[in-house]
Amino acid sequence: QLQLVESGGGLVQPGGSLRLSCAVSGFTLVNGAIGWFRQAPGKEREGISCISGNDGETLYTHFVEGRFTVSRDNAKNTVYLQMNSLKPEDTALYYCAADIGGVCYTGSFDYTINYQWWGQGTQVTVSS
Repeated sequence: QLQLVESGGGLVQPGGSLRLSCAVSGFTLVNGAIGWFRQAPGKEREGISCISGNDGETLYTHFVEGRFTVSRDNAKNTVYLQMNSLKPEDTALYYCAADIGGVCYTGSFDYTINYQWWGQGTQVTVSS
């Protein structure tokens, strides 16, 4: 049974940092891609970043590039999202998702339909 479990969310002040974790079981990271998404109340789920399993290529959407960094620890089968310079508009429920056998493609890595397995999400609130 494939499972993704997010953690690391919380309340942080504007300008602060958080590191989210996505612990994966039942699937080896090198065999697919992991995407990060978020969903704010009343808004659609939007893609943030992706990391490919085969070569570790990373992609970001424009509104987080330069502030967020995705990485992975193959030994722990865990993917991380380091979020710096957080803004109130970053407040959302953050999800990781797995695309079995997939890679990250520019222009499509942020499509929810490309991912087959999802975690339950971790809440990030940026507020003073």
